[in-house]
Amino acid sequence: MKLTVAHQISAVNSDQWNCLKGADNPFLRYEFLQALEQHHAVAAETGWLPQHLLLWDNEQLIAAAPAYLKQHSWGEFVFDFAWAQAYERHGLDYYPKLVIGVPFSPVNGPRMLLDPNKPADELRDALAVGAQRLTEQLNLSSAHWLFHSAADGKALLRNDYLHRTGCQFHWYNAGYADFDTFLGGMSAKKRKNIRRERRLVASAGVTMQVIHGHETDTALWSAMHRFYSNTFEAHGNLPLISRECFMDIAQALGEQMILFVAKREETPIAGAICFRDADTLYGRYWGADEEIDGLHFEACYYQGIEYCIQHGLTHFEPGAQGEHKIARGFLPTLTHSAHYLVDPQFRQAVDHFLERERPAVAGYAEALRAEAPFRSEILDTLP
Repeated sequence: MKLTVAHQISAVNSDQWNCLKGADNPFLRYEFLQALEQHHAVAAETGWLPQHLLLWDNEQLIAAAPAYLKQHSWGEFVFDFAWAQAYERHGLDYYPKLVIGVPFSPVNGPRMLLDPNKPADELRDALAVGAQRLTEQLNLSSAHWLFHSAADGKALLRNDYLHRTGCQFHWYNAGYADFDTFLGGMSAKKRKNIRRERRLVASAGVTMQVIHGHETDTALWSAMHRFYSNTFEAHGNLPLISRECFMDIAQALGEQMILFVAKREETPIAGAICFRDADTLYGRYWGADEEIDGLHFEACYYQGIEYCIQHGLTHFEPGAQGEHKIARGFLPTLTHSAHYLVDPQFRQAVDHFLERERPAVAGYAEALRAEAPFRSEILDTLP
């Protein structure tokens, strides 16, 4: 086996990449990653320099991982700003660092794409060690695997990475027949509140439409990109993904991209952009031209829950953070990342920090689960 690095994904054959196990995840599809690079959302000027890890058996690609040299910690959602500040106080450079993950997306899933006909543990170990060796060869401070799967995590731990946990709020399908059945498992007060929020949207003359990527057109994307940009600019962030980039992703991913579009008299006024794989819906971007009570919850949460029920998806990740999601049926869920720091003193300091942080995060999640809106007999059946 031989490990190489690709500085752009177009250096890789798309069929070889997409044939790897894990590439059915929409964020790991060749077309998704290529669109980000082609339209310069991911580039040196945005602080995301592609450094994709590739494992070869002669001319056959047998494993891969989407990786980037980062000049900052924005767009990652695993916050290490304090680590960077500690390096700076000691006269050391924390950036650039190596990040293995999906740009701008706190989505959970595989980070190691594998040939299904090869020994999985062997391939995972090779990628884990390969990232360490690349970090040392390039004189980087560290390597970080973000929101990785449990299987990837086991390989990273046995190869001397440090384990970090976080908390998101996810929805789980208990085999609900419809949205009312989902509500039926809640306390009366929470059920009433959700129904009231949905009525507020309807009474404002707003209707919702579900549109898949291949069903979109330029006019709709002009509106959706405006909504996306509004949200990013309102929070002081740059909307790095262009309208054309979204359009390319939509056509490439087709039914794996879902738009929940709010309309008044056939004119789009708000919308949420989501993605899906075989069992999970992923909420990503949201925005609106006007503020309407309950519309954010409708577009970003309730439409997604209905979609999961109708299409048999078992899991809905609506995005990072947000304790307000608990009252709407989302449960605290631990997320995972793995970290390799070259400097032994900083590694030891971070290791001690993580030993204290992990039980604190677990306790936080446990306490919030107790606030879930479900009756106890329903809650006990959920992950």
